[in-house]
Amino acid sequence: MDIREFLSPNDVMVDVRASDKVTLLRDLSTRAALEVALDTAFVADEVVRREQLGSTGVGSGVAIPHARIPGLNRPFGILARLRKGLDFAAIDGKPVDIVFLLLLPGSPASEQLNSLAAVARQLRKPSVAQSIRMARDNIEARSAMLAV
Repeated sequence: MDIREFLSPNDVMVDVRASDKVTLLRDLSTRAALEVALDTAFVADEVVRREQLGSTGVGSGVAIPHARIPGLNRPFGILARLRKGLDFAAIDGKPVDIVFLLLLPGSPASEQLNSLAAVARQLRKPSVAQSIRMARDNIEARSAMLAV
């Protein structure tokens, strides 16, 4: 699945401030829920609940929090570059400064799993992560995320 299909320029943020992981997840989830016209508290609770199962900090300063959301018809993403890294209990123990929140439809389908794999594949590339970190605005950060 092409990331362009679920990451709009309006859903990319640079220099996001957050005091802790849970606050950040709730803030991003609320924004996402409003964009897809779903209950904000429910979406935030689902994302936080998924994170409690195990950290989505995949290493190298990147986290990909995600959750399946009943009533969602297609994947939806928000890319946030944090002003200051946060402890995400990442697998490498490093603070996270790039967060890609991904909401997935409630019913499993290979297309939806492909969206999570596509995000992970992109963010594992050191050049992509570095370009996101150097981006001056949301347009540059999105372009970095979509780079081939």
